[in-house]
Amino acid sequence: MICDSCKERDAVVHLTQIVDNAVTKLDLCEKCAAEKGVETSGGLPAHPLGQFLADVQQQTSLSAGEVGRCTFCGASMKDFRASGRLGCPRCYTTFEGSLRELLRRVHGHSRHVGRSYDAPEPVRREQDSIRGELRERLRRAVESEQFELAAELRDKIRVLDE
Repeated sequence: MICDSCKERDAVVHLTQIVDNAVTKLDLCEKCAAEKGVETSGGLPAHPLGQFLADVQQQTSLSAGEVGRCTFCGASMKDFRASGRLGCPRCYTTFEGSLRELLRRVHGHSRHVGRSYDAPEPVRREQDSIRGELRERLRRAVESEQFELAAELRDKIRVLDE
């Protein structure tokens, strides 16, 4: 099959375009396809995004090669990328640089900058446990039809809730 554009070389790219519900088929040689901006199997596209992705891939492979393997479990960054899990607690220190870079790219920062967990005060936890115990006793009193005891327990719970 001959190229529809130059009519000289053999067509190796078969392009089908749909424009305004009209189907057009073009058979192009590699040179004419490249001129029209159609990517061929010749490698990465010749635009900035392709170059950027190639640079990132090269940097990632270099950083993974620099770090090596965990001395304790033998895991590598390649294993982490494949499974999403580190091999042992020592992997965090072994791969610290790579993990910080990954966190920076994913979250925008390598340190936690969000809200932090505040544990409840010990007095509050004690009140919660007492309240739970009273509610359980109240449930059992109602089941056994001890309504006077149930009323006393209900009042104690109300005092705790205030």
